[in-house]
Amino acid sequence: MLRDWSPHVTVAAVAEREGRFLLVEERVDGRLVLNQPAGHWEAGETLVDAVHRETWEEAAWRFTPDALVGIYRWIHPQSNATYLRFAFCGSVFDHDPDRPLDEEIHRSLWMSAAELRGVRHRLRSPQVLATVDDYLRGKRYPLDCIRNLAVPEILSHDGSCAN
Repeated sequence: MLRDWSPHVTVAAVAEREGRFLLVEERVDGRLVLNQPAGHWEAGETLVDAVHRETWEEAAWRFTPDALVGIYRWIHPQSNATYLRFAFCGSVFDHDPDRPLDEEIHRSLWMSAAELRGVRHRLRSPQVLATVDDYLRGKRYPLDCIRNLAVPEILSHDGSCAN
């Protein structure tokens, strides 16, 4: 039995324009790798909030998700860490080329799926291409399949049920 196991929950933005996908080139463990604008889900955010924020911070594009492409589990072969990625597709607008990007991000760029397949060895994880392939296959789930539930009014402040 695994103790203290907690997966890294991440979000990713899949944005396509004219057959090309928005990516970021980032430095990870001394290597420049390619990824969708993506990052960790932070406390107090919805998953949609997180994908908005990550796309802005990493690529300087505003992102509006239209659908969930899929949920991807990946176990990092060296660290054995589990990543659970929620990948959203949508559109980008309001690019700010002068906005400073997150520290580890080298640049944002647009690449076709064929170009991505040709540089498979440079992808941050297999989740990058799996997400693009699922997007191209037309996989889409409505955003309302993700429900954000508030603490029910019937709970008292100490967490017990109120009558």
